[in-house]
Amino acid sequence: MKRKNFKIKKCHSLKMVSLFILLFFCAFTGYSQNKENTNEAFGVIERLIGNRASDFELSIIEKKQVNQSDWFEIETTGNKVKIKASSNTAICYAAYHFLRDIGAVLVSWEGNRVGLPKSWPKYLKKGDTPFEYREYLNACTFGYTTPWWDWKRWEQEIDWMAMHGVNLPTAMEGQEAAWQQLWKEYGLTSTELEAHFAGPAFLPWQRMGNINSLQGPLPPEWFTKKEALQKRILARMRALDMHPVVPAFSGYVPKAFAQKHPEAKITELKSWSGGGFASTFLLDSKDPLFKKLGKRFIEIYTGIYGASNFYLADSFNEIEPPVSQDNKYEELSNYGSAIYETINEAAPGAVWVMQGWLFGDNKEFWTKEATSAFLSKVPNDRLMVQDYANDRYKVWENQEAFYGKQWTYGYVHNYGGSNPVYGDLNFYKNELTSLLKNPNKGNIVGYGAMPEGLNNNSIVYEYIYDLPWNKGQEPIEDWLQTYLHAKYGKKTTAGALHAWQLLLESVYNVKYWETRWWNDSAGAYLLFKRPTQEITEFKGNPGDKKKLKQALDILSKEAKGYDKKNFIYYDLIDISRHYYSLCIDEDLIACVKAYRDKDITKADQLFKKIQKQALAIDNIMTGQPLNSLDNWVKSAAEYASSPQVAQLYVKNAKTLITLWGGEGHLNDYASRSWKGMYKGFYWPRWKMFLEALRESALDNTPFDEVKERQLIKNWEIKWSESK
Repeated sequence: MKRKNFKIKKCHSLKMVSLFILLFFCAFTGYSQNKENTNEAFGVIERLIGNRASDFELSIIEKKQVNQSDWFEIETTGNKVKIKASSNTAICYAAYHFLRDIGAVLVSWEGNRVGLPKSWPKYLKKGDTPFEYREYLNACTFGYTTPWWDWKRWEQEIDWMAMHGVNLPTAMEGQEAAWQQLWKEYGLTSTELEAHFAGPAFLPWQRMGNINSLQGPLPPEWFTKKEALQKRILARMRALDMHPVVPAFSGYVPKAFAQKHPEAKITELKSWSGGGFASTFLLDSKDPLFKKLGKRFIEIYTGIYGASNFYLADSFNEIEPPVSQDNKYEELSNYGSAIYETINEAAPGAVWVMQGWLFGDNKEFWTKEATSAFLSKVPNDRLMVQDYANDRYKVWENQEAFYGKQWTYGYVHNYGGSNPVYGDLNFYKNELTSLLKNPNKGNIVGYGAMPEGLNNNSIVYEYIYDLPWNKGQEPIEDWLQTYLHAKYGKKTTAGALHAWQLLLESVYNVKYWETRWWNDSAGAYLLFKRPTQEITEFKGNPGDKKKLKQALDILSKEAKGYDKKNFIYYDLIDISRHYYSLCIDEDLIACVKAYRDKDITKADQLFKKIQKQALAIDNIMTGQPLNSLDNWVKSAAEYASSPQVAQLYVKNAKTLITLWGGEGHLNDYASRSWKGMYKGFYWPRWKMFLEALRESALDNTPFDEVKERQLIKNWEIKWSESK
């Protein structure tokens, strides 16, 4: 009996061992597979914290529903950080959220701060978001910020996107290779295409049908270099479970194409943005060529870059549709259906994405009737309107949440890459909480920011991309303490927190920088605008300058307790150059007024004071290497493979941030608070103007402002063309 029992026990033990081995193998196989699925997320974490990334155990749990929004779970066990999530981007956001929460890491455009603890603290957190998509990047960013980026810089930005939970990025690089192939197939020559494509920094507006040929031609190397770059960008985005939004045909054709096809119904449009730009040409939606061109473009694009699910097409960005008054709504609906059907036939199941900017920019034309007609023939789930200018326009409310179509809510925040210090955290918080409660929000599927320019006001974007996850429930003061701990590397002192509370009340309570459009001129400060006597009528910059100075004084004292490389010094530079730029604006007004009143002594004193302040700001900006004219120009030059091409790129780079182009109001739209710009561009213009005003006052002769502004414009042109 004993022997029999032994055999039974032995047999039972063997089965248990076999079962254990089988379970272990299955678990290991499952883990390996999951590890393979999370390789890209692991790569993001590893690039940030190095070998300590091996402490992270990552797993993706497949979503139960197709349109289910992202979620994550984080738990530290022993010295392991275990993250479960619904996607690679959710994993990256969770990992970064954990590291920032414990004060170990901050990721920003000005650099990353990494100070890891020896062991991970006890931590348990779950999170989810009601937004299936978190969008990022404006079509214009590809002119104002990214034209000279190489793969290394793009990899950093995609890592930033992943760690901030972005999964719907705009991806506009490399499309000229596909456009060139399309137009050549239709008989256009290289010479004709040279006359069509705008220069590198101005391509976004040529793509949107606003301009042609400005600051071109595109050199051949641009096409091949950007094609190779876009392949890497899309591959990385897709591997991280992002859904890149790529270009589609919106109806614009080259002038040479219009000339070669007199039988086609093509409208020559009025010059964009106040005039001075070459006309653009829009193909009628009912013309048979519309679908042929649109489908062929997507076929070519897919052949180069692979299939996509989201296609951006904007037919009327800041352009009034060429429709008849008698048949206006039917013609608008035809344009909408033509774009959708073209995308659907070339990429079945894909979503047409459009910017909602036009509906706020031209409210007079885009009434409810016009907008609903434009969208009427598109299935609700096959169109996404990116309503991203809610810091300026309440489009979604005025347009009844886009009549059942999918839409995303967001902010531009930054216009033109211009970088005064501003944003409004309370506004973003209150807007989100009220949006989520609103019963009329319709089919909202996304949230985010779509800035025209990057590398400024990082706190704004840090906060905006936490909101879809915390739903606005976290008090701003609590969030701020966590943010500052991660940024400065130690528990926030009462002084630093007080300084930042003052900043929230003085600059980070401004949702839109209204100064930029004062007097129909786009410079961020008065100093950045082409000089005029009319500044004496200026009513003042946004924000609270007195509280800003209090914050600056407190932070200056607090900074003494930190290493010189700490981000508190970066913040000090930001606050200082903003505060003293505001001071210069006030002094400029007083100086112009004094010269006009022939109070030469007072005016001369102010002249010297302004000059001293402008040069001082230029000097302190050395501490912000990204905010540098030299860096921008050098990046442009180094993107070229020959001196001739470098010269073209440099001229593009310098023209974009100053003259821009045309005869309208876009000069200084992309003004930059950068080292080199105060000393080399903004102050020299005002110096010329003030000296001429002084001479007029001394000679008691009328001041010819028109003549002086023309002389300044001529000087600007020479500056932009100089090597």
